[in-house]
Amino acid sequence: MSQDLVSDTLNNIMNAKRAKKNAVVVKRYSKLLLNLLDIMKKHRHIEGYKVNETEKSVEIRIGKVNMCNSIKPRFYVSMKSMEKYIRRYLPAKDFGILIISTDKGLITHDEAIEKNIGGSLIAYVF
Repeated sequence: MSQDLVSDTLNNIMNAKRAKKNAVVVKRYSKLLLNLLDIMKKHRHIEGYKVNETEKSVEIRIGKVNMCNSIKPRFYVSMKSMEKYIRRYLPAKDFGILIISTDKGLITHDEAIEKNIGGSLIAYVF
């Protein structure tokens, strides 16, 4: 197990999806991971998640996700270079989301374009 919780969790989700399971339990979590799961839930890529404080784990119910992965190295993206990364990581226009860490918190690439802010790329989901 590596030190990157986001990457480990997204890999666990994809492995569970390939094994045709509808839920996965992650043994560690962070605020960043929970914010990422909130965005995925809002866009219906996962059905939901439940945090177990006593065992320090998160149970994630998988929804309609085709692919999810973390982006390494964490590229900084400005408004001028946003389109380049959208074309690189997403399969089609208006299909999927890039998750970006900004000073306003985690947001999708659509919200970043709307607010005219850049940030560090965290993950992509479609």
